[in-house]
Amino acid sequence: MDRFAGFIVKHRKTVVVLFVLASIVCMLLNNLVGVNYDIMDYLPDGAPSTAALDTMSQEYNQAIPNMRVMVKTDSVSEALDYKARLAAVEGVEAVEWLDDAANVYAPLETIDQSVTDDWYKDGTALYSVTVKDEKETEAVNAVREIIGEDNAMTGSAVVNALAPVITSKEISTIMLFVIPLILAILFLTTSSWFEPLLFMFSIGVAILINRGTNLMFGEISFVTNAAGAVLQLAVSMDYSIFLLHRFSEFRSEGHDVSAAMVLAVKKSTASILSSGLTTVTGFAALILMQFKIGPDMGWVMAKAILFSLIAVLVLLPAAAICTYKLIDKTHHRPFIPGFEGFSRFALKLRAPFLILFCLLVVPAFFASQNNQFIYGASKIYSSAATQMGRDMTAIEETYGKSSPLVLMVPAGDITREKQMNDAILQAENVTSVVSYVNTVSDVIPPEFAPEGEISKLYSEHYSRFVVNMDIVETDPGAFEKVDAVRSIAADYYGDGALIAGDLPNAEDLRNTIVHDNILVNGVAVGFVLLILIFNFKSLSLPFILTLVIEGSIWLNLAVPYFRGEELNYIAYLITSSVQLGATIDYGILFTDRFLENRCLLPKKEALRLTIQSTTVSIMTSASIMTIAGCLLGRISTNAVLSQLGVLIGRGALISMTLVIFVLPAILSVCDGVIEKTTWKARFYKKNDKFERKAAYEH
Repeated sequence: MDRFAGFIVKHRKTVVVLFVLASIVCMLLNNLVGVNYDIMDYLPDGAPSTAALDTMSQEYNQAIPNMRVMVKTDSVSEALDYKARLAAVEGVEAVEWLDDAANVYAPLETIDQSVTDDWYKDGTALYSVTVKDEKETEAVNAVREIIGEDNAMTGSAVVNALAPVITSKEISTIMLFVIPLILAILFLTTSSWFEPLLFMFSIGVAILINRGTNLMFGEISFVTNAAGAVLQLAVSMDYSIFLLHRFSEFRSEGHDVSAAMVLAVKKSTASILSSGLTTVTGFAALILMQFKIGPDMGWVMAKAILFSLIAVLVLLPAAAICTYKLIDKTHHRPFIPGFEGFSRFALKLRAPFLILFCLLVVPAFFASQNNQFIYGASKIYSSAATQMGRDMTAIEETYGKSSPLVLMVPAGDITREKQMNDAILQAENVTSVVSYVNTVSDVIPPEFAPEGEISKLYSEHYSRFVVNMDIVETDPGAFEKVDAVRSIAADYYGDGALIAGDLPNAEDLRNTIVHDNILVNGVAVGFVLLILIFNFKSLSLPFILTLVIEGSIWLNLAVPYFRGEELNYIAYLITSSVQLGATIDYGILFTDRFLENRCLLPKKEALRLTIQSTTVSIMTSASIMTIAGCLLGRISTNAVLSQLGVLIGRGALISMTLVIFVLPAILSVCDGVIEKTTWKARFYKKNDKFERKAAYEH
């Protein structure tokens, strides 16, 4: 390690230049990384709806209707004109309106009112539009030009087209707020005006390199793209702070600049790597998920933490040596007062906090497991803060909710298709069925039907039914009602029936993610325990630390349950891993110091001194993570990202509180057990002849 640190110090200018060049190259490469906003692309390969979508893409040229357009109009002729203009848009494959379900050239009074109300009412017309995946952006922009700002459009095509622009702006806004606030925290908690700039420089370079190297994956998910930089900044700033604090300590002991940095790198590498490894394992556990957003974020964020570790252990020492004169010139007195009084106060509260923790942790666990979850994409952009959210609300208020399903059955038996068609129409919440047997005829063989109708509904092997339902995922019993349609199809065609759509996709996500949750949490906790056992060489401390942090996770995730809020399962699952991997560092730092102090001091005094010496570091790290998370939650209009930010921000705050107030109480109660189960631990006894002064000097 001496040779490694010495090499960095000797070639410091070369190191800085190479990192800067790499960050510039990666900043350019970042523009080539694709971002996928379609959550359904991340379904497992073996999911039933994935098989249905694959079959449909092979058998049919036309996809599922993925857009609803509502325009204000006073006449049928004007509505037909709008339909023609929408159909002429490049990328639009089909537009359905009232004229596809009834004869609009006859008096409207002669048409069944329930049919009319599905397409034309209250001075508006509603169109069901199918847009090609690769043409969504161009088509959505063209449709907006046709209908203007006063009319509305919604659907997955709209989300996929507009989300990149919205998210890009929001990321810029978030970073615009996050960076100054983090700098403000660092200015308060460090003793130099220049040091925080070094922290931001080293982590900023790591972020740029990580984003550029995402090109190896071709594309990443919108969750990873939007949250990645904020999370990387929030969870890896600790490493920089720890290294430069060590550097300052060794300089204050009289070492010259180069020697102090060599010692700082040597002495801090083990702790930094141990801390970073727990965070990496938290993200790496996501790689095991069947739901592909997990591996997507897992690989990218594990790589992000590795780049942060490299930047801190290689770039930061080189940059600090190059600029140490600026560090010295901008030195200022500490703004944060000593925590001696606070440590005494916290120690007095350890018993009440421990009792409160014991009373809350079990209910919190069960509450966190029984949240009302959203699995699909139906509510991702439902906020009134966006045009998409306002449009969705306007359409649903006038025409109600809509979730089209596509059902495919083996072709060739028109009689059976007619029977199934009629049975599905009787199912709860089914408003209409578009199929060959009720659009063309149940007596005309497909080979004699018009080619245009055939291509939409009949393929070489399948007959397609578009089933419209007036429910969305968040409605009570939505999945059961989809299962009822699935069951009807199975009664007629057995396993030969395939079904796809937002609701079946969301149901597959639910089935997949529930399995993923057990696996990811189990693996994450298991790896963290192994790392802690290796780090502390103890059989008791790893379980104590994991209990405290897992308890903070349960308390965090119980809040939505008690507030009656719906929780997006993606945000829930990612939070579990991120909070464990990132905030376990607080416990590691606290316990490390406690073990050092406990060898030299009685239990109570060791705890007090540990609280006094670690609170600033823990509060700094937790504050950065809380601010980054809360800003992501506050600014992002994407429901997944917003909830993820709130959960991570609140989770860091809860973890900090438990580490400062509850962990000391547990360490105090388990003091004897810890000594007996920790290798070579020899705690201070009254008859020992240790000098307490050494603890304070240490």
